[in-house]
Amino acid sequence: QVQLVESGGASVQAGGSLRLSCAASGDTISVGYMGWFRQAPGKEREGVADILSNGRARSADSVKGRFTISKDNAKKTLYLQMNSLKPEDTALYYCAADPDGRWMFTPRIDARDFDYWGQGTQVTVSS
Repeated sequence: QVQLVESGGASVQAGGSLRLSCAASGDTISVGYMGWFRQAPGKEREGVADILSNGRARSADSVKGRFTISKDNAKKTLYLQMNSLKPEDTALYYCAADPDGRWMFTPRIDARDFDYWGQGTQVTVSS
């Protein structure tokens, strides 16, 4: 059983920055396929960024150039650095894991590729 615990969500003004963290149990961070998703009220869950087992990372077009996913294997923690935040970034942010790992990107960041989810951390951006 993989446990994921997010933290770092807050209320910020537009243009500000936040760093979300996701602490994972076992060796999930070092060998697993990890991702960040978000869901705003009334909207579908959206893939924000993902990182392969080999450390290659990508972000969705909606956040490209502003959000960066990374991981620290020693600290067993996944991060999402969010810069130049906009009101439309307001959502509940989740980290997700596939402990079996992945070494090649799929065409899109898809929630169906992940088996474990955290409880979410709220990000609110005001204009």
